[in-house]
Amino acid sequence: MEIKDLFKKSDLIPVIIQDSETLEVLMLGFTNEEAVRLSMETGTAWFWSRSRQKLWNKGETSGNFLHIVDMKTDCDYDTLLYMCRPDGPTCHTGNRSCFFRDLD
Repeated sequence: MEIKDLFKKSDLIPVIIQDSETLEVLMLGFTNEEAVRLSMETGTAWFWSRSRQKLWNKGETSGNFLHIVDMKTDCDYDTLLYMCRPDGPTCHTGNRSCFFRDLD
């Protein structure tokens, strides 16, 4: 499968970040073809920021990079899963995971 095949339905697709050791889900982001290529080239997770409308490398300002151990796609080729080793907290709030709030 080629990277371009992931983007047949949309220019942006979701990417789930999971800790490669604990299997904890750390975050969900969006990626485009260029961000996937950069992730493969650098070994760290790149995303497309929908709010800032630009590429960003997770950890570029905080130092908390996500080092990719494995990359997988789902059965429909429209979502990615990155198994990562995080350098520190993944969430911008300082929490280990972005999924720390309970729904009432």
